[in-house]
Parts: sequence; structure tokens; C-alpha cells
Amino acid sequence: MLDETVTAVHRRNFEAGVPVLAATRGDPEVRALRIEALSRAAVGMSRGIESLIVRDQHNPDLWLWLGRTRIEEAWEIKPEVKARAVQAHRLEAYHAAMELARQPLLTAAGLMPADPVPWEALMWLALGLERPRNDKDSVWFECSRRWPTLYSGNLARLITLSPGWGGTATEMFEFARAVAARAPDGNPLPALIPLAHFEHVAAERTPMSRGGWFPFDVQREIVAAAGQWSDRRIGPAHPRSIEAHNAFGAAFYLADLRRPARGHLVRTGGRFSRTPWSHLGDPEAQFHRACGKLNVITN
Repeated sequence: MLDETVTAVHRRNFEAGVPVLAATRGDPEVRALRIEALSRAAVGMSRGIESLIVRDQHNPDLWLWLGRTRIEEAWEIKPEVKARAVQAHRLEAYHAAMELARQPLLTAAGLMPADPVPWEALMWLALGLERPRNDKDSVWFECSRRWPTLYSGNLARLITLSPGWGGTATEMFEFARAVAARAPDGNPLPALIPLAHFEHVAAERTPMSRGGWFPFDVQREIVAAAGQWSDRRIGPAHPRSIEAHNAFGAAFYLADLRRPARGHLVRTGGRFSRTPWSHLGDPEAQFHRACGKLNVITN
């Protein structure tokens, strides 16, 4: 259903997103996943969501969708760090575009006070605007107190604490390990362990060969985290299972641990996630390259 709705939004049929989002009001994990997917599908077309709001101004789903879409639109025009000195006007435009997301998200939060997803989006806003640490901590507090195990919220917090975004390796790893240790059965939060190691290596900005990303002690920790998490349980898989399989699959692939890498990438169903493949280059290309080397069929 989400695939079909994403396709519809690409074709400017924004009404298709309304029932898909309304159905998620009791499930923050699914809500966060659908908001992310539909917002990325609507990049460059946020006025289509604005037109829906004109007709339904008290719908929290639409305000949330608009706010997150504006964040995604802002990321698209963010200048590279090395270019900022010569692209001050573009940086100013990026900040202005990112700031446009704030009010819709606060409106969504006000209309649905128990919903953690607007606060997760506000975490990305604070990150994108490089707000002071107190601001980042406050939105994390609001998100986590509403739904402590929200995968996307914990991921946003991990990135916030990472060295590449103003944090430190120590606090990032402490957070990832603590979250993984108390993850509920079947919850893919242990995937924060390999993602933290990706962030750590990326912050060093040192090109790596495939086998040189993770030393043995790191590989051992990632293997242990993968063993802690299993989506083999009664009932449907967690909405973020595919992302976790991407995280573990990419880590094992780079460590030249072919068997576990293949096991995880097979279970992605041919779907890639931006993180952690973006650390290697174009996410889609890197995912398919890894699958090709491991003889994993993707359609």
C-alpha cells in the first residue's frame, strides 16, 4: 500500500496519502516510516500538501506531512561544507527553507499531543539548523518521553551525538550501546551499533578499502548486536526491519564476512536504505554493488 501511495504522490495525487497517514495514528513506528517515505516522494511539490490543508486545517497528519516534506526539500539545497565560503546565499536559502518546517510541525504536535513523530522531525530540524545542544536535547526529550523505542527517533539522536554533527564518539557509542541493551525483543534498535561505527569511521574522513572499515573488536561487537536482534518472532516484522538488515548487511559486507552479509541483504527484499550506504557513495548503487558481489538477487 505504501509503495502504491508513493507512486501516486510522485504523480501529484496527494489525496492518496490522506487515508494512508490517518491509519497510522495509533502506531508511531508505522507513522514515522510512512511520513518519511511520503515526504521524500513529495519533495519539490509541498504546495500540493498545502492545498489539502486549506480544506482540512485541523488534520495533524497533513501538518506533519508538510513539515517533514519541507525538511526534505531543504536538505536538497544544502550546500557542501567546502562550498559554503563561496555559496553564502545558498546557505541562507537552505536555512530559510529548513525554518519553514518548524511551524507546521509544532501545529501537528499541538493537534495530536501524544504523537512522537512531529518531535522526531523537529530533531532533524534542529540538526539541520545546527541549533545549540540544549535545543537538540529538548526535542529529543519530547520525542523519547512519548515513545522511547521509536527507531527513527533513536536514529536521529544517534546522528545528533555523532562526531560529524557536533557530538563525540564517546557519547554516541554510550547511547547506542545503552539503547541496544534495553531494546525490546524483536526491536531492531541493536542496529544502532553498526550505524554508530559507520558514523565514527565517516567522521575520520579517511578513504577505506572494503576490508579495512572495521577492526576485529568492532566486528565482534557488531556480530553480538546482530545476534541480539532477530525479527523471527510471532506476528509481523518490525516496520524498520529492512533498515536494520541494511545496516548489518553493509557492515558485514565491508568486513568481508560474506555469509552474514548475504543473510541480511537477502532479507532486505531488494530494498535499500540511505543509511548506511550513503557513507560509501550513492546509496542505491552501493547497495546493488554489494548485492551483486554476494550473489543476492534484487528486483
